[in-house]
Amino acid sequence: MSDRLGPKGLPYRPCAGVVLVNRQGLIFAGRRIDTTAEAWQMPQGGIDPGETPRQAAIRELGEETGLPPDAVRIEAETPDWIYYDLPEELLGKIWQGKFGGQRQKWFLMRLTGRDDQINIATEHPEFSEWAWMGPDELIASIVPFKRTVYEQVFAALRDRLA
Repeated sequence: MSDRLGPKGLPYRPCAGVVLVNRQGLIFAGRRIDTTAEAWQMPQGGIDPGETPRQAAIRELGEETGLPPDAVRIEAETPDWIYYDLPEELLGKIWQGKFGGQRQKWFLMRLTGRDDQINIATEHPEFSEWAWMGPDELIASIVPFKRTVYEQVFAALRDRLA
């Protein structure tokens, strides 16, 4: 657990994220279902108590894309945690106000299965549509307060993205 604190002295929520790459080197992006903004992102979510970041990443991938674990191969992970602070207007409004941001561990996973195995109409859908995007397009499509995170993730995994 990190002793580092975020805005207003709140802790960071532990999170795992997935950079899902297809055979062409493009990255899975989902358009968030909970906003009218053009907000696209990669699969990610909180790490449950007793769960490793790797286990959380595989679980989140399944919950958000419908992909089974045998449809991907984990190739790399970010060496360090990547942190971001919530903007002032979101503090106290999400995660029951318990966190000031997130600390994230990201995993690069290569799709070994097929596109038709992707099913975003999951039990608790997070995305309204999905697409394969290049890193620059995805960085331009994420909510602004997460852009630096995506830049750091892609820089850390650059050698394995192609």
